[in-house]
Amino acid sequence: MLRTQRSDGDLASHLRLAAQVLTRRHALRPTPARPVVEAGPPIAPSPARRLLDIALASAALLMLWPLFLCVAVATRATTGGSAIYRQRRVGQGGVPFTLFKFRTMRAWMHGPEVTAPGDARVTRLGALLRRTSVDELPQLVNVLFGSMTLVGPRPESVPLAVRYPAECRHVFRYRPGVTGPSQVFVHDDHSLHQVTNVEDFYLSELVPRRVATDMQFLRNPTLSWTVRWLVNTVRYIAGASARLTLPAPGPAPQAVESMAMSRGESA
Repeated sequence: MLRTQRSDGDLASHLRLAAQVLTRRHALRPTPARPVVEAGPPIAPSPARRLLDIALASAALLMLWPLFLCVAVATRATTGGSAIYRQRRVGQGGVPFTLFKFRTMRAWMHGPEVTAPGDARVTRLGALLRRTSVDELPQLVNVLFGSMTLVGPRPESVPLAVRYPAECRHVFRYRPGVTGPSQVFVHDDHSLHQVTNVEDFYLSELVPRRVATDMQFLRNPTLSWTVRWLVNTVRYIAGASARLTLPAPGPAPQAVESMAMSRGESA
């Protein structure tokens, strides 16, 4: 009888312990991230573009790791902070993710979200990295993780994204890119240098132009157009931007989206 009571007590104790373990596991499960910007249903890259992302990002990381190491050491020495800068950006469907870049600004200095020409926060090395787009190379890791794609709209910071004009927020449906049409064509450094409030000018003037330019690609983001934009980016970095031309607009966004939904395709 005593042995039976002891067995019942041990069983109850084990059940309570199992319940506690299950409760803790449930509490530790990551909750799905919620959109910080209401943009509409997310539109992912096509399987072909995803395969291109993985292949090119993997190859580039394998070939460029010596450059990564040199830049990381120099950046850490000149900025007073970690070599890799992490920031929350708005990803596909308005869901935030952590973006990686080489740090180009002095770690102890703060300022507006938009960087104007001559910003005192940017180091000399940082200015060179920005001019050559080398500071963007760590985003290849984001591409492998699937939070970014090679060609897409600009990965916007959360504080600026929530202030986007309502008519421009549909761009957050798409996965952001390391490069893209607006990042190659839409620059207004001269105006940014002259305006008093760079963030207001950026949101009211540059963002609508950027979104309209990106949508010319996102309306019909085929694999061939993706490769063409990668080539255009290389030419832009090499200083051939004067010879680049913006391709003709594709089909209307509503038509492309309705076709994608009917076929079960993604952009």
